Amino acid sequence: MVDYLYDGTFEGFLTCVYYHYYGEKASGIYRKEDYQASLLSGCRSIVTEEKKASRVYEAIEKKISGEDLRRIYRVFLSSDEEKENKLLRYIRLGFQEGSGISLLHSNPIVFEVQRCEYKVNIETHRIKGLARFTALRNSSPRENGNEILYCSIEPDHDILEIIANHFADRLKNDPFIIHDKTRNKAVFAQGGSWYISGFTDKDLPLFGEGEREYRDLWKKYFDTIAIRERINPSCQKRFMPVRYWKNLTEFR
Repeated sequence: MVDYLYDGTFEGFLTCVYYHYYGEKASGIYRKEDYQASLLSGCRSIVTEEKKASRVYEAIEKKISGEDLRRIYRVFLSSDEEKENKLLRYIRLGFQEGSGISLLHSNPIVFEVQRCEYKVNIETHRIKGLARFTALRNSSPRENGNEILYCSIEPDHDILEIIANHFADRLKNDPFIIHDKTRNKAVFAQGGSWYISGFTDKDLPLFGEGEREYRDLWKKYFDTIAIRERINPSCQKRFMPVRYWKNLTEFR
């Protein structure tokens, strides 16, 4: 058995799964950049191959289920340090049990994957409600200097791709950027279409006209509607964790 090292992409991970079945069995799957060599097992770098990845993708969808394929992808987007090996065990069990794997809640392999998926889903739900957009001045000649909406987030998990459709549908008439500052990338959307690309604070345009006034108005509104007698800090922190506060207009 050997440790497989891959490039961090979902296709790269699926390529490793392919070689697990059609080559030497994998003792583990790890990102190249995070791997620490072990004296107990060798390692092999796997080059991502689209055709092999597609075969595994289709096999999971056909032999397990489409919902399990989506679950596997959501877990892959998590920040869990052992996600690759948890998913490898889940896929192996899924090929044995078929679509019934999702009912094996007491199985430790299934439980670990379901717990990872739950964390990703919870954060996705929170970010959809906690996203705060700022109006920035678009310097692109094509946009004639119009404003573009900007939102910065710092999620624990790599959820940009999951939330993109939600906001692209809600903000069809407004171009926007959702910037994942943790991973230095962003969703760029306009007219319901979107794509993801690298992005840093250095790429930010200036505030749009009146943005600072809107921020002040929002803060005043937030303070005004608060009922002092019913303020419950512990409840607030449970539904709006402190780690998200620095990107919320009302807490700046």
